[in-house]
Amino acid sequence: MRKKLNLVAVLTLVMSLLLAACGGGTASNSNNENGEKKPEQNETASKSKDTLTIATVNNPDMQIMQKMTKDFEAETGIEVKFVVLPENELRKKVTEDVALGAGQFDIVTIGTYDTPIWAENGWIESLHPFFESLTDEEKNEYDIEDIFTAVKNALSYDEELYALPFYAESSMLYYNIEMFEKAGLEMPERPTWDEVADLAVKVQEANDVPGIIIRGLPGWGEMMAPLGTIINAFGGSWYDMDWNAQLSSPETKEAIQFYVDLLGKAGQSGATTTGFTEALTLMSTEKAAMWYDATVAAGFLNSSNTQVAGKIGYAFAPSQKKDNNGWLWAWSLAIESASKNKESAFEFIKWATSKEYIEKVGESEGWVVAPSGTRASTYDNPKYQEAAPFSDMVLRSLENADYENPTLNPVPYKGVQYVAIPEFQQLGTEVSQEIAAALAGQKTVDEAMDASQKLAEKVAEEGGYK
Repeated sequence: MRKKLNLVAVLTLVMSLLLAACGGGTASNSNNENGEKKPEQNETASKSKDTLTIATVNNPDMQIMQKMTKDFEAETGIEVKFVVLPENELRKKVTEDVALGAGQFDIVTIGTYDTPIWAENGWIESLHPFFESLTDEEKNEYDIEDIFTAVKNALSYDEELYALPFYAESSMLYYNIEMFEKAGLEMPERPTWDEVADLAVKVQEANDVPGIIIRGLPGWGEMMAPLGTIINAFGGSWYDMDWNAQLSSPETKEAIQFYVDLLGKAGQSGATTTGFTEALTLMSTEKAAMWYDATVAAGFLNSSNTQVAGKIGYAFAPSQKKDNNGWLWAWSLAIESASKNKESAFEFIKWATSKEYIEKVGESEGWVVAPSGTRASTYDNPKYQEAAPFSDMVLRSLENADYENPTLNPVPYKGVQYVAIPEFQQLGTEVSQEIAAALAGQKTVDEAMDASQKLAEKVAEEGGYK
């Protein structure tokens, strides 16, 4: 199987994201006289004058990070500027920047999908040399062994870590306890999707709000994140072991038809405009009875400034033909290879992913919204356990996420809610657009998935996987 993204694929990817380039530049040499890779240092300015530019996603955890960054600036003298974008736009902008070596950003916010692919193509820096340069005291203080192994492995390439996790997540089902009580319903701890569909219709009738929210906004990381796990649960997949596309298989079509029917009967209106942020707003303002999405949302649904604090119940990601369908993801911080401020960039990502940072957020913003899913020490902390009644379920969801074997039948790829190949960023988005057309009633599910099948077959053939 071809793994590395070649020049033609890079150009195709970049052109598909944005027609006009935003700048030029190349990464400078990062080898020492012995040919060993080392951290680069800005030779024209001292650290105190460095200015870091960070591209990040617009979600509550990252908003807290921006607020807390004033402490980092005061401690280090390093100035930090944020470019905050919606998820889909962030993916386009940072992919273009790193692929062209433009160096517009020093630090990029990326996930478990991007990290090994970008590392293989030299777009981001290995963090191994930076950690090796730390003193023993600094290494002990950061305690990299405290980070969950599964998360570290997903952010590594060739046995070296290339990004540090800001927060990690699986997926689970949220429900409004009061609305369920009004409807006389109970939620199983491990529901099936058939049970969820039945509950969604009944709780909607009793409360006159959508029975369930599931993302419908097109995008490989938006709609396809939860929907990818539904496909897995129904026994479907993107490819079989011979890289034959499976998007028009009976199992995958059944999953998509279920999704379209469920949102049509009991979902939110205008589903194709609902991404993570919009769904969080609906659930936190009591405008929906259930929501299937990322475990990271649990803290924000329970924070004191929402209408649903103390009213939310939790269940594991629903099963169907397959169990343990929660995804694995980590929004993480990586250093662009074209950055001119790499040492300062490492100082920031080390600070923002440290035990100390989590402690500061817990004490200042409330332990319920402390960054989750990354460190064992967080889940051992009595303050976090008391503030986050969902912590044990989140931990078990993370532990059960099967990144290596995500589907009912064997597949040649890794990734629960995505296919870990470079072409998936475009393929997943194009397929999501086909499914959005089915959601909107512009196509049948059969038409959408037959078109998606052709897209997936083309990727397998042109990518050299078949």
